Amino acid sequence: MKHRSLHHYSEIDSYQFITFRTQDSIDGFLLKLADSSDFSIAEKQMQIDEYSDRSNKGCSLNKGFIILLMTHIKALDPVFYRLIAVSIMPNHVHLLVQQTEEMKVIMKKLKGVTAFEINKLLVRKGHLWEKSYFDKAIRDESHFQLAYNYIKNNAIKANLKDADIRFYGIYE
Repeated sequence: MKHRSLHHYSEIDSYQFITFRTQDSIDGFLLKLADSSDFSIAEKQMQIDEYSDRSNKGCSLNKGFIILLMTHIKALDPVFYRLIAVSIMPNHVHLLVQQTEEMKVIMKKLKGVTAFEINKLLVRKGHLWEKSYFDKAIRDESHFQLAYNYIKNNAIKANLKDADIRFYGIYE
């Protein structure tokens, strides 16, 4: 089964909803869903997120790794983006940012350093993050609020006991 890469929209000062996942969280179901033509991109992303929230695959983003990731994500603000909100789930991360740099540069900075640090702590080598990522340009205020609230409530909706440390938002 061939997995296609998504086209990524990148424009300085635009607001972006971004999701990236651990490599180990990707399985046959997610690959099949991603390649399916039965659903819109938005419908696929919602199904992928719901599946990931219930899945135990690739769940290495816990305890100290949450703090490591949160610290790194915040440290990239404001040079690479203006951070609006972040939710660190056990096997994926959601961000709402305003770009101050190209998307490919942002993702390289987000994934590169954190993969190295987390792999070092896990005493492992190889890919931590899935190669691709999902990004959606925010269209208007309503879409911005929807994305922000989705990120804010994601860990709560998934019934994670440590939901309070998994979320950061500038309006809280």
